[in-house]
Amino acid sequence: MTLRTDLLPALAAFESAARHQNFARAAEELHLTASAVSHHVRKLEDRLGVVLFQRHARGVALTAEGRQLADAASTALSDMDNVLGGLKHSRDEDAVVRVTTVHSLTYAWLLPRMPGFTALHPRVRIHVDTEMALTRFDEGGPDLGIRYGQPPWPGLSAHPLMDDALFPVASPKLAGIEHVREAADVAKLPLIADLTRQGWQDWFRSADVRGVRVEERYSFSDTTGALMAAVQGLGAALAREKIVTPYFADNRLIRLPGPIVPTRASYFVVYPAHRRLRPAARLFCDWLLAQRDSPQTPIPAATQGAAPPRRKAPQ
Repeated sequence: MTLRTDLLPALAAFESAARHQNFARAAEELHLTASAVSHHVRKLEDRLGVVLFQRHARGVALTAEGRQLADAASTALSDMDNVLGGLKHSRDEDAVVRVTTVHSLTYAWLLPRMPGFTALHPRVRIHVDTEMALTRFDEGGPDLGIRYGQPPWPGLSAHPLMDDALFPVASPKLAGIEHVREAADVAKLPLIADLTRQGWQDWFRSADVRGVRVEERYSFSDTTGALMAAVQGLGAALAREKIVTPYFADNRLIRLPGPIVPTRASYFVVYPAHRRLRPAARLFCDWLLAQRDSPQTPIPAATQGAAPPRRKAPQ
């Protein structure tokens, strides 16, 4: 059918309702009433002869036909937005890219790599949010994020970034570290935990250490806190490879005996599936995914029975 101008308000209402999956929020965005948005959608459905939304008590959900039209509408609006931006002589690289990610990965993995992105795209400004709660990708919110877990995440496109692995670490100054010669000896140390699902019980099972009582003396809400506690000599922490590497560089932490266990979760770059990334956000997304092929720092060998510093003999 030929697209007529009288359908443009209905298409605008539909696109907003599809993006929000909610008529009331679409109405607020368009400065209309929810009933007006519903009327526009009904008009579009009648003209097309298909059902675009399934209505139910808790809201609405796109049908297969609705998703097809929503994708096309989102693409068309994104293309128009790019053209309008060009007509106004705006520069995409002057944009701000809003990124949400986890605290520990930001400081140990992302920030050391950021100068490489800045050298390539000096006009792009990056805003990083490290809230632990899962962020909603609402309009005006983050452009993209890095999540640790396993998809699917409803409404998000997820692209694999990297896997991870677990192994125990401790400060070389930890009391009793000189007696740690095998995986079973790690259980004799004070244990430090964070809130990740894969913890000490999983690691000892993978190390085939049986009959030990696993007691976590300290627990922290994130991995950075657990690693810093280990640096201070409070005990042994179960570290993730991609986060602990900087702590090895200055010998603040050493790897303890035992296996390297692949994590069940991985890191993914995510962004809303229903809208196309803005050009600056696309630049950052592509750069992030390119880091998959960058050289990785090898995991150091386990230190067995690290002895404390020798005292000089009296003269």
